[in-house]
Amino acid sequence: MTERFHMPSLGADMEAGTLIEWTRQPGERLAKGDTIAVIETQKGAIEVEVFHDAIMGRPLIAIGDRVPVGAPMAELEPLEGAASPSPSAPPAATGAQSAGGRAAPRGSAHRPEPAAAAPPRSATPAAASAAARPRHRASPAARRLAQRRGLDLAALTGSGPEGAITLADLEAAEARAGQPQPAPARRPSGGKADLAAMRQAIAAAMSRSKREIPHYYLAHDIDFTAAAAWLERRNGERSPGQRLLSGVLFIKAVALTLQAFPELNGFHRAGRFEPADAIHVGCAIAIRGGGLVAPAIHDADRQDLDALMARLRDLVARVRSGGLKASELSDPTVTVSSLGERGVDRLYGIIYPPQVAIVGFGTPRTRPWVVGDAVRPRTLVTATLAADHRHSDGHRGALFLAGLAAHLQAPEAL
Repeated sequence: MTERFHMPSLGADMEAGTLIEWTRQPGERLAKGDTIAVIETQKGAIEVEVFHDAIMGRPLIAIGDRVPVGAPMAELEPLEGAASPSPSAPPAATGAQSAGGRAAPRGSAHRPEPAAAAPPRSATPAAASAAARPRHRASPAARRLAQRRGLDLAALTGSGPEGAITLADLEAAEARAGQPQPAPARRPSGGKADLAAMRQAIAAAMSRSKREIPHYYLAHDIDFTAAAAWLERRNGERSPGQRLLSGVLFIKAVALTLQAFPELNGFHRAGRFEPADAIHVGCAIAIRGGGLVAPAIHDADRQDLDALMARLRDLVARVRSGGLKASELSDPTVTVSSLGERGVDRLYGIIYPPQVAIVGFGTPRTRPWVVGDAVRPRTLVTATLAADHRHSDGHRGALFLAGLAAHLQAPEAL
């Protein structure tokens, strides 16, 4: 049964998106998590994924069309022999929800899975030819340009992350070959976020948050001395590229603490609280030149520190070069923000709806601290919590910060 794929919601500050690229053609087979299109939002170019295996059907909008959240973008055809899929995600579906609007099992949110064993339909030769072609690592825009100009990606060396071929690589190859280089059809922002529009969108979302959410704020000074010493010892045995940052300890400690405080990990929708079935920590990352985005690290409580560090580095690189996925922006169940590298002692965040909490960290610094009967120099970090008073209270918030402190004071257990 044919279904429709809709423009996804990527957060409370998104009202519409502009299609800038189809990454798959009608007849091509899609596996859950495959990128189907690239859309332009205030946050920049975002890769949009499908939520289940299917065959790409008829596009319903054209490149350059700006459509509201929830508007149909394309038709999807079921795989032959597969059960009819549930409808694609509704416009309000954010956080750890599945395509059918039900809470996804822990660890399952929008992850690519192996394609089903059923072969594509024999009536779609485009799908068969696409399956036979090897897929070389390339940005969606570069893949589209290569297809349009008949260029062989296998003959090129990429300069992007993990050797991905970029538009610059294609244009350089054409220049070396002496071929003409007509400008590709690109969005006006040239791949970068429209920072003025982003600030307006962030301001609108934060104004709504302060107007509609009854915030309460708590702060707690945490003795970070043991964690700082443990981090120094561990990093002393590693190359610079493999070292851990204190921010990764913050993310893991928050995720572990949330296991005991489900009322801080979820969403306020339709006047009630929806607890999330997984802990996907949104990491606030500054965009060069201004602006902010908070993509998710999925299942942060289940990953070790090295995996979290690799994931964080990957997110930062893609925030600053482009290539975030829709699920990374729609999945966060809570946000962690730190301005420690800016020398800020404490950060009081504003909750990003529909989430119900945000945790902030300041700069770890040496201060005088009473230990027993003596005043000693200790490394302290101030953690703050802003939470929705409709779903938790100061008593529970204080217990959360105490639990967070306990985790940070036992870094070897993180």
